[in-house]
Amino acid sequence: MSYDKVSQAQSIIIGTKQTVKALKRDSVKEIVVAKDADPTLTASVMKLAQEKDVDILMVDSMKKLGKACGIEVGAAAVAIML
Repeated sequence: MSYDKVSQAQSIIIGTKQTVKALKRDSVKEIVVAKDADPTLTASVMKLAQEKDVDILMVDSMKKLGKACGIEVGAAAVAIML
């Protein structure tokens, strides 16, 4: 499951803005996006990931994604780094 992938990753970036920055630096292996996140927040991340040919994994819950990252709040997007 993608939550496990996030929690076991050696290096991650949490949040849409930081994920976009990492994608622009070409340092992302794949991204994980929560389905329940506001599409206006995640659209730029998903578009850039598609342009950069980075795999996009979808998960059900922002809250669970945040928990997998070790934070107490939800996360709309997470980048798993190279």
